[in-house]
Amino acid sequence: MKTYCFKLYDSKRNRKLHSQINAAGLVYNHCIALHKRYYRLFGKSLNIYRLQKHLSKLKKISRFTYLKEIGSQAVQDITQRIDKAYKLFFRNLKHKIRTAPPSFKKIKKYKSFTLKQSGWKLNEADNSIIIGKQRYRYAKSRKIDGKIKILTIKRDALGDIYLYFVCETSENEVLARTGKSVGFDFGLKMFLNASDGKDIASPLFFKQNANAVKRANKNLSRKVKGSNNRQKAKLTLARLHKKIANQRNAFHWQVAHRLVAEYALICLESLNLKAMQKRFGRKISDLGFADFVDKLKYLSNKTGSSVIEIDRFYPSSQICSACGYQNTKIKNLEIREWVCPECGSTHNRDRNASINIEREGIRIFFA
Repeated sequence: MKTYCFKLYDSKRNRKLHSQINAAGLVYNHCIALHKRYYRLFGKSLNIYRLQKHLSKLKKISRFTYLKEIGSQAVQDITQRIDKAYKLFFRNLKHKIRTAPPSFKKIKKYKSFTLKQSGWKLNEADNSIIIGKQRYRYAKSRKIDGKIKILTIKRDALGDIYLYFVCETSENEVLARTGKSVGFDFGLKMFLNASDGKDIASPLFFKQNANAVKRANKNLSRKVKGSNNRQKAKLTLARLHKKIANQRNAFHWQVAHRLVAEYALICLESLNLKAMQKRFGRKISDLGFADFVDKLKYLSNKTGSSVIEIDRFYPSSQICSACGYQNTKIKNLEIREWVCPECGSTHNRDRNASINIEREGIRIFFA
C-alpha cells in the first residue's frame, strides 16, 4: 500500500468541502453521544452494526440532514473509527493501562472524512477530482501508481485542504543487502548517538522558534474573542506551528535517507515515549522519535536495509562494552560517564549504550 498527498487549490468551491468536514464532525459527536448513553443504560458498548442501522433510519428525519451530506461510506468509516477507539480503550482498561475513552470534538477542529469505492471520481488528465457533484482542482506533484482504494479529504489548522490517496501497488520484493551495521541510542542533547561516532545533533525546531511562538500566543490572547483580528492572530500562530512541523519532517526524511544509504543494518532501542514525555515534557515531542522511526522503516523496506529494535528493558547503558560487566549502580541519568569496576574501562554513557545496542541488534538479526 502506498499513500499520495496533494493539496487542493484555494477556491470558493472549497467551502462545500469545509461544510462536509463539519458535517462529519457532527456525525462523530452524535455517535459518541449514542455510545455514552448506551453504556450508561446497559453497561456495555454499542454494537457497530446496530449503530449503523440506527443512523440510516435517522437520515429520514429532517434535523439529521447532515448525515446525507457526506454519504453513507463516510458515515460508516466514522462509526468504524469510533468502534476501533472504544475497543482499544477497553483493552487498555483490561490490562490496567490508563487511557481516556473517545470524547467529543469541536466541529471547527474536526479534520477529515473518508470515501472508499464511490462518491468521487478522479481525472488525472486535468488534475481534477469530482467529490459529490462538485469539481475541484489539485496541485499534482507526482504520478499516482497503483489502484486507488481509499480517499481521505483532510483540512489543517490553516484551512488548507489536502487529498490523501491510499493505493494498492504490486511492488517487487527488495532483497536484504550486505554492508555496515550501526547502533543508535536516542538522546536529548544528541538526536542519535552512534556506535561508530557519527552522532547526529538534535535540531529542536520548536525550541529555535519558541520566542516567536510565545509572541504569537501573547498577541492572540490580546485580541477580542470573535473579532477578525483574533482570527488573523490564530492563523499566524497556526502558520508558525506548521512551519515547525515541516522543518522537523524534512529533517527526519534527510536523516533517514542518509542512514539507509550508508548502513545495511540499523539497530535502535524501542522507547516508552509516553513515560519519557511525562518526565522530559515538550522536548520529546520536539524531537519526534516515533515519526522518525516510522520513516526509517519505510525507507529501509525500499532500499533493502534492515531496522532492528531491541527490547526497551535491555540494560544497554549499564553493560560495559569492553568486558560485558553489568553495573547496576548507574541507573541515574545524571551519570554521564562511568568507570567499569571489572576492567577499568572509562565509558561515555550514550556511546557505550549505542555499542551495546548494535551488538544486541546483530545477535537478534542472526538468531
